[in-house]
Amino acid sequence: MLMPKKIKYRKVQKGRMAGLSKGARSLEFGEYGLQAVEPSWVTAQQIEAVRVTLSRKLKKIGRLYIRLFPDKPVTKKPAETRMGKGKGNVELWVSVVKRDRIMFEIAGLDEMSAKAALKAAAYKLPMKTRIIKKDLVQNSED
Repeated sequence: MLMPKKIKYRKVQKGRMAGLSKGARSLEFGEYGLQAVEPSWVTAQQIEAVRVTLSRKLKKIGRLYIRLFPDKPVTKKPAETRMGKGKGNVELWVSVVKRDRIMFEIAGLDEMSAKAALKAAAYKLPMKTRIIKKDLVQNSED
């Protein structure tokens, strides 16, 4: 699973997910991408599930770019524990995904198979997504 090697603080506060993503709002590496339509936490397990799904669909032809990293620790108290006694232990790592963030990009596939692969990947994620295509601007000077 993905997780940081070293962090400044072991436990962090919840935070909020309002507003648009600060970065990763345009396709930079691939021709097709999976974009978040609503905010959510994406866990390291979900990122790994998407990676496995896409790498199976891409075979050895296409190229996959993952633009997420789970750098936020989420804590959980044990079951049947009384209130107080401090914050729980770190259970999982998540990536905070805001609206309009491009999470995954693929290159080197035709349109139909690229859309099919990204649709299969979208089922593994906890939020609504959309598939976007890079606008290929061609300057034809005749």
